[in-house]
Amino acid sequence: VQLVESGGGLVQPGGSLRLSCAASGFTFSISAMTWARQAPGKGLEWVATIYADGSTSYTHSVKGRFTISRDNAKNTVYLQMNSLKPDDTAVYYCNRGGIRGQGTQVTVSS
Repeated sequence: VQLVESGGGLVQPGGSLRLSCAASGFTFSISAMTWARQAPGKGLEWVATIYADGSTSYTHSVKGRFTISRDNAKNTVYLQMNSLKPDDTAVYYCNRGGIRGQGTQVTVSS
């Protein structure tokens, strides 16, 4: 199993970013995929999950701002993040079955 995140960076409050996670080594299309994040000095926090049937769930703090999606043809899961806030600053990880990638840093600051 390999998960490779990309798309992080520095963005001003109110801005947007789209994270990508390229997956390999397992049958992506039947797998639930999750995004989680870890802010400085804090534990890992679940952000969103997309299931094999395309249904989604989100943690309360990102509902209405973040959208998780998947492209099974590309074995890739995305996290579209809009209206970003400084509290969204964290390393974002793609996760499948307890295995996660190396993460991508998102920093929201003016």
